[in-house]
Amino acid sequence: MKLETLNDIFFSAVGRDLRRVMNYKRDGRWLDISSRELRQQVLSLASALTKRGVRKGDRIAILSENRPEWQITDFACLLLGVVDVPVYTTLTSEQIGYLLGDAAVRMIFVSTKEQLQKVRSIRQRTQLQETVIMDEVGNLDAPSATAFQSLIATPAPDADQIEAAARLVQPSDIATIIYTSGTTGAPKGAMLTHGNIASNLHFSLTVFEPLPGDLSVSFLPLSHITARHIDYGYLQDGVTLAYCPHMDDLPQVFQEMKPTFLVAVPRVYEKVYNKVQHEAHGALRRTIYDWTVKVGKSHIDEIASGRTPSSLLWKLADRLVFRKIKQGFGGRARYFISGGAPLGKELASWYASVGICIYEGYGLTETSPVVALNTPGANKLGTVGKVLPNEQVKIAEDGEVMVRGPNVFKGYWNLPEETAGAFVDGWFKTGDIGSLDAEGFLSITDRKKDLIKTSGGKFIAPQPLEIALKTDPLISQAAVIGDRRKFPAVIVAPNFPLLDKWASDNGVASASRKELVRRNEVQCLYEKIVDGLNAKLAQYEKLKKVLLVPDEFSVATGEFTPSMKLKRRVVEQKYKTEIEALYSENNVLSEK
Repeated sequence: MKLETLNDIFFSAVGRDLRRVMNYKRDGRWLDISSRELRQQVLSLASALTKRGVRKGDRIAILSENRPEWQITDFACLLLGVVDVPVYTTLTSEQIGYLLGDAAVRMIFVSTKEQLQKVRSIRQRTQLQETVIMDEVGNLDAPSATAFQSLIATPAPDADQIEAAARLVQPSDIATIIYTSGTTGAPKGAMLTHGNIASNLHFSLTVFEPLPGDLSVSFLPLSHITARHIDYGYLQDGVTLAYCPHMDDLPQVFQEMKPTFLVAVPRVYEKVYNKVQHEAHGALRRTIYDWTVKVGKSHIDEIASGRTPSSLLWKLADRLVFRKIKQGFGGRARYFISGGAPLGKELASWYASVGICIYEGYGLTETSPVVALNTPGANKLGTVGKVLPNEQVKIAEDGEVMVRGPNVFKGYWNLPEETAGAFVDGWFKTGDIGSLDAEGFLSITDRKKDLIKTSGGKFIAPQPLEIALKTDPLISQAAVIGDRRKFPAVIVAPNFPLLDKWASDNGVASASRKELVRRNEVQCLYEKIVDGLNAKLAQYEKLKKVLLVPDEFSVATGEFTPSMKLKRRVVEQKYKTEIEALYSENNVLSEK
């Protein structure tokens, strides 16, 4: 069935009459939601919204972690032609207030008492008429707060009318306004229509064929279009969604639910890689590990093409090491997909060498989101795959990736000039630098705004260097700097658990992280890592200095967007004094 609107997904999900469409955990137990229960709850909520005077085109916000109530609220809005506005739970009250005010949101659904308090603190600056809370928290102590359960408890008397109206929603109707988290400037609300997202779903997920009993863990924030897109696809295809509201619980949820489909951002894959490196300590373990990876590398082409090697050596390596790595993801995953940020060829190749083929894709909020995707039939490591068949991509003279197709957004909410500036002759300017090879595979080099131009006039793409550095287990994050400077340098946030162990093993004592990163032994350790990368770089790309910082980058401290993109300008401003001191020093890393 060809998708026309997102409501088609709802009708498909509830029409399958499955016993288990969704799973969620409460009081230590996993509970099911069936197709019939999903239909009843969505229609009941839609009916309750209608009684409150909510009409087509109104804006309703969702401020919640991943849980069934998120999807139920989303579907209820979609059926009514209401425009929902997803909000990251990591945002501050001030940031939430800006989004609610900008979109003129009249109603908001929040997950917890903590999120409710955020909304209450800025309510007077918004047009909010009502707040609904998903958690059962007893006395809400506010006439403007409503319990979610009270809105879905009673079957909808007007269910037939709601479903009939839902079928009249048009592909051109706005489905959602998603505020880009943006690495610079104020967030902009991208207006995505039913047709934008539906057209993208039709061509992006059909290549990953589901089987009865398939399950995926929904843990990437649903405020991000990639996570939402994936979950829509799974609901359309009958794949059960198991909700994991908190990333810290992910390892346990993988073991309990054993997903067959796994979609993650590169940061998740990086953490697993680092854990494997950490656990391969000791002479015997390291020898076995290194041998299995060597065997795996000889079979990379088979893994990348989706085949399982049949050699006896590979089977032995699989039994000794590879199977244990897969077990960390639950042990049942058939498909691994990566998106949201660049994965990097080195990390993709390492996973392929241990028997895991990761299919990397590329897209943006404004493109609903998928532009290109590696698939079981066409996969090339280090690229983001081939462009979807209903889209067009061209590379501008300056290397910028330009996109045209039915998935490209309607424009930015209340920003006509920004909308006009995002297009050239009907082509959307992605802001990414990339290239297309002879076989049609797209590669992304970096963000156009992130390109570093040294005072000597040389352009450097920082992302590939940062990705390469992060493959070392001792490095948590890296930020290459050097715009309008004589040479590039790098800010490194260490992986402190591993660095602490290294320091202990090598007798390097310190009273604090700040003192630890200043120790000469530690400085030399990280300079050696950077030297290893420099040996592979052109002269103008070589990182001449290393600034070790005693911090861990995070969304909460501002170095990352909620979608885990590095805010380079924030990092540079945070360490402005240290950077100036770094460039005033005479010593640089040795030339290799």
